[in-house]
Amino acid sequence: MRVTDVQIDVFTHAAREVARRGLVQCSSGNLSWRLDEEQVLLSASRSWLERLTSAEVSVCSLEDGRILNTVPPTCEVNLHLGVLRRRSDWSVVLHYQSPWATAIACAERTNWDFNVIIEVPVYIGTPAIVPYLPPGSSELADAVGEAMVEHNTVILQNHGLVTAGRDFDEAIQRAVFFELACQILLLSDAPAPLPASALPRLRQAGRA
Repeated sequence: MRVTDVQIDVFTHAAREVARRGLVQCSSGNLSWRLDEEQVLLSASRSWLERLTSAEVSVCSLEDGRILNTVPPTCEVNLHLGVLRRRSDWSVVLHYQSPWATAIACAERTNWDFNVIIEVPVYIGTPAIVPYLPPGSSELADAVGEAMVEHNTVILQNHGLVTAGRDFDEAIQRAVFFELACQILLLSDAPAPLPASALPRLRQAGRA
């Protein structure tokens, strides 16, 4: 199936929205969008999402990662494709490095309670944590893919975050809400989590 100019425009607009929300800086971060069961759009290697153009959109095969146009994809192409292969319910994968969430990813502490705002249990749940692995490596791609079978957000230690969703809005919203939760945790002297008794109802609301 031919990739249309409209699809390219939708993708570049979403990439710029990711940057506008403060989720990436310069060439950090990358984005993918499953078009169908065969093709995936990905941001190009070393591209800046805030100014992504149609010439910086790579088209790849979902099955084996072959480049279907002439644009080399992000070095994290296997991470994106691995998630999309495992999760047929998701179409968008976002790898980002927003300031507060990345600070959490670089912290020695790992026992955070992120349930400080209702949006976390409703839209995110419990994020997975993947120990540091080399960027662009098959080891990182496999670890993230496996983690995202049961989670929609993954913390990459000393690296950043990965989230996903059915569409751009869902993936971006999860990233924005998680960034807010991390900001609250790092700015508050003694952040109070939501009552444990409130969590089941909130999680159920997220599944509705």
